[in-house]
Amino acid sequence: MIDPRRAKYQWGQRVRCLVDLVNDGSYPNVEQDALLVEAGGLGEIVQVGAHVETNTPVYLVEFNEKYVIGCLEEEIVPL
Repeated sequence: MIDPRRAKYQWGQRVRCLVDLVNDGSYPNVEQDALLVEAGGLGEIVQVGAHVETNTPVYLVEFNEKYVIGCLEEEIVPL
């Protein structure tokens, strides 16, 4: 079993995405691979969880009150 990695960021923290975030199929009413948030987009962490198999922190980030997207630490940076 892999020990859980401690989350770097906290609920309520404002972040900026470092990469373009595209639809991976999570949004059925949006075309597959469509751009959801451009790199540089601002958001707020609304929940912190972990990927079960790898125990990697996953952050649910709300962008522009439109999309809530699961992000990895490598994809976001705090403001």
